[in-house]
Amino acid sequence: MNKFTFEDLKGKVCVLTGGAGVIGASLARGLASAGVKTAIVDINEEAAVKLAAQVEKESGVKCIGISANVLDKESLEAAKSVINQKLGKIDILINGAGGNSPKATTAVEQMQKEDLTDLSKTFYGLGMEGFQRVYDLNFKGTLLPTMVFTLDMLESGKGCVLNISSMNAYRPLTKIPAYSAAKASVNNLTQWMSVHLAKVGIRVNAIAPGFFLTNQNRFLLTDEKTGEATPRGHKIISNTPMGKYGEPEDLIGAMLYLLSDISSFVTGVIIPVDGGYSAFGGV
Repeated sequence: MNKFTFEDLKGKVCVLTGGAGVIGASLARGLASAGVKTAIVDINEEAAVKLAAQVEKESGVKCIGISANVLDKESLEAAKSVINQKLGKIDILINGAGGNSPKATTAVEQMQKEDLTDLSKTFYGLGMEGFQRVYDLNFKGTLLPTMVFTLDMLESGKGCVLNISSMNAYRPLTKIPAYSAAKASVNNLTQWMSVHLAKVGIRVNAIAPGFFLTNQNRFLLTDEKTGEATPRGHKIISNTPMGKYGEPEDLIGAMLYLLSDISSFVTGVIIPVDGGYSAFGGV
């Protein structure tokens, strides 16, 4: 076997949480292209099952869709049992579940003096329920699946965890404090777990996407009526040196690299896939 290919991934079993979304669907197809058997785990069972059938038909590689709630450990344990029965022991976990919500978003980017008479559109008007929900989905939704789906890796003495972070973890965007804080926590957890699990053979890394149009952020970046970029969308593009949004397929190369034995001495890293956003100072 040529160690400079992704051949070592063929036949391995991967759990992909949040896999029925826009980015998850692309990652699932990327995994199938390398011969990885994948369990698409999503709270939307119908979407997960439908996507899995499409991926398997296109690639000829086994792919199943399973419903589970990443914030419910018992739900995840039940999913693991089904995955073990249908696909075998788990070798890889990709924590892709996450997202944002208007309920955890401020209406204004920066407070002005005129906002002092009405704080509802500012940080002070954030509802704790929405904030907690977004934080939990992104952080606990990474923590709990890792607790459950890496148990097989402990037995085999080898495995990979790949977390999906965000450039918000490094440079928090205005309006979205819960999402930014949660993704910063994901980065910290990635590094912490990489150290904790290094000597039992489990590598833990992350990808930090820049700006990709997804179902979660579309309401912030495009006008619902016209489909055109919002002022915020224009600002993002002007601060991304490549001058465009990323395509979900742009994540596949970094994903396969971090999952493969090609990167066997790589753990605890977060790789930006951002069109140069993190390198640009704005001028």
